[in-house]
Amino acid sequence: MYLIVGLGNPEEDYSNTRHNMGFNTVNKLGKDYNIDINKSKFKGLYGTGIIEGKKVVILKPQTYMNLSGESIKEAINFYKIEQKNLIVVYDDIDIEPGIIKVRKSGGAGTHNGMKSVIQNVGTKDFTRIRIGIGQPKIKSDLINYVLGFIPEEEKEILDKSTTKGKNAIVEIIKSGVDIAMNKYN
Repeated sequence: MYLIVGLGNPEEDYSNTRHNMGFNTVNKLGKDYNIDINKSKFKGLYGTGIIEGKKVVILKPQTYMNLSGESIKEAINFYKIEQKNLIVVYDDIDIEPGIIKVRKSGGAGTHNGMKSVIQNVGTKDFTRIRIGIGQPKIKSDLINYVLGFIPEEEKEILDKSTTKGKNAIVEIIKSGVDIAMNKYN
């Protein structure tokens, strides 16, 4: 069984921000595989289903970004998920918009959501898909950049990125993380 987690912020005000690329990616996955992510448990919203013949749980923590790991830990403990079957999708300012990166392991960088995940899960060794959102022109404007309005011309690029992220998840489940890395990095 796989646990697929999209990171984001739960309030409607944040739904169309760069910081919600994880939510946007897993929403597309759920839609494609008829998995409703609408049950409430694990401090999040989740849904269960089948992707490429494998059972999956798709989770969107509702704790706010910097506490995401609490939700993930509860789901891992409940479903007895092996760390190799955890996939976390999130936005990354160190990657240009339009680019995604699939990794088997790694640190959190400046991402507070990933800091929480690593702390709560107790390891850095799990699959992650980083959706590039790029850097703000003014470094001190980071919070407004990740939580603010996305210009129309950038929405299409980010939409394509979340579609790539969704496809990378399917590839990981179907063929393994190494093949997904070769295909999408």
